[in-house]
Amino acid sequence: MESPRHDSVRAIRWCGDALELLDQRQLPDHEVWLRLHTVAEVSDAIRDMVVRGAPAIGITAAFGIVLAVRRRRASDGGAWREGVEEDLQHLLRSRPTAVNLRWAIEGARALLDRAEGDIEERLERWARGVHDEDIAANRRMGELGAALIEKGGVVLTHCNTGSLATGGYGTALGVIRSAWSAGRVRRVFADETRPWLQGSRLTAWELVRDGIPVELIADGAAAHLMRTEGVSWVIVGADRIAANGDTANKIGTYQAAIAARHHGVRFMVVAPTSTIDLTIAGGDGIPIEKRGGEEVLGCGGRRVAAEGAEAWNPVFDVTPAELIDAIVTERGVVERPSTEGIMRLFR
Repeated sequence: MESPRHDSVRAIRWCGDALELLDQRQLPDHEVWLRLHTVAEVSDAIRDMVVRGAPAIGITAAFGIVLAVRRRRASDGGAWREGVEEDLQHLLRSRPTAVNLRWAIEGARALLDRAEGDIEERLERWARGVHDEDIAANRRMGELGAALIEKGGVVLTHCNTGSLATGGYGTALGVIRSAWSAGRVRRVFADETRPWLQGSRLTAWELVRDGIPVELIADGAAAHLMRTEGVSWVIVGADRIAANGDTANKIGTYQAAIAARHHGVRFMVVAPTSTIDLTIAGGDGIPIEKRGGEEVLGCGGRRVAAEGAEAWNPVFDVTPAELIDAIVTERGVVERPSTEGIMRLFR
């Protein structure tokens, strides 16, 4: 049974005939649940940031595929498999950087290709397993990552990597939860994370809700914080990790890693092995999603930039492995990441 201590948030609910998602665009002001009945609605929810975070996207996609197969088998007769393939391609285009989305689609394809017994029941069981295994993996990563933090540590995190970004408990925020519970962390800072303010809106909401004090900073204050406030670790998640350990994560992660190295602050990436893409040798091969400039030019639905100004809006950046001190996965910790170290996780 799950311990409720510092772990009260769940943002994905499977209802048997529908998927319910906590609409993260409306937090922290409103807690609104959306009920989705079709894979098109699921794809839209992923694209439109109702749900975000690589593990949560993968779990959401898994349940979306269950809905797709049910609908196609009911409506397309013997051609249902071709229709499902169209749905999978539509899902894949919704967020191109998060590798967990592709991982979920490939897992579903493997089941569909076998098509043994009651395929709908087997798919639903598989999707539930994806969700449960993610929570278990996060708890394991929380333990492993917390063990790296010396007692009395001060930590900084970027974006949101908690229960809202996963099936539950979180990756980087799971490490912080575990370290706080064990008395290893005495102070937690979170970057606001422009332009979607995931740190201000989501990370702060989770931590306050679970009774963990948090101090927010502007993204541009991170280097000064490291210089003056005794930060011991920067702890972040990942949307895709290349075979050599180069890591794509929310925009602003790379500059935080550079500042951390300059100030002697250690840098930890926390992500399940499903986030590691062994088909990509290094970070240059990771596709970087770009979104509309209006996200940078405005805030809270109101334009704040001068009329006539344009914006460049990459959603992710790539932190080279040489700036990362440890990658924490459910299978173990890779210190000073390299291709050899990453491959050891899979042997």
